[in-house]
Amino acid sequence: MILTADSGSTKTIWVAAGVRVVTQGINPYHMEREQIESIIRQELMPRLTPLMEGGENIAEVRFYGAGCTKEASAVLAGILRELFPGAGTKEVDSDMLGAARALFGDGEGVACILGTGANSCLYQHGRIVSNVSPMGYILGDEGSGAVLGRTFLNALYKGGHSDMIEVFESETGLTQPEVIERVYRQPLANRFLASLAPFIKAHVDCEWIDMMVTECFRQFFRCNVRHYGRPDLPCSFVGSIACYFEPWLRRAAEAEGYIIGKIMKEPL
Repeated sequence: MILTADSGSTKTIWVAAGVRVVTQGINPYHMEREQIESIIRQELMPRLTPLMEGGENIAEVRFYGAGCTKEASAVLAGILRELFPGAGTKEVDSDMLGAARALFGDGEGVACILGTGANSCLYQHGRIVSNVSPMGYILGDEGSGAVLGRTFLNALYKGGHSDMIEVFESETGLTQPEVIERVYRQPLANRFLASLAPFIKAHVDCEWIDMMVTECFRQFFRCNVRHYGRPDLPCSFVGSIACYFEPWLRRAAEAEGYIIGKIMKEPL
């Protein structure tokens, strides 16, 4: 039995023998070893126990996730070896590679992720040949849920949109001081910012929000995809933000001169 995981900053989806388990997101670059191990032990293992008691064994583990740098991947691989000692291959690689394989198989194209975070690569025949560093939601991640949320809050409170402030605070139960608290004093600010995407989508018929969303996606193409110099190849996407805002993403791609291929919510 192969256990495959696709992990972003918000959630991890595990699949084995047709069983799907969703746990907290695991990012080995930002999380301590103890926290990662706790998530796997408490949220995943109890769901796999019935399978293993029924005679199924984990023969191989494949983990594709955000934050899987060389050093962080080694730490995560060590945790998986301890928790699944009977498994053979334990592939730990980037969520970008997992997304590219799901989108293009053995073909080629520009593979993109738009979820809580953002990433992209030029993919050819099973491998990533070029990758523009996403730089995270403070320095980059254009088009991601976190950056959409960050850009929206900035425009909301500094753009003179008093009517929308009232709607936002009424529907979310948040105030400006609470927003500041969530972003600057509480952990996982990127998840909080990305959690505003449903509100943004619900009010995207508002002209300034419509323009903001389109511009965020145009920046994604300008800051990331343009560097590959391959406008002849399709750009395909995985991630909830790409799916929720597909019409705006397609509009941005057309404006920047790119062709959209597939859009799927999850690479698994």
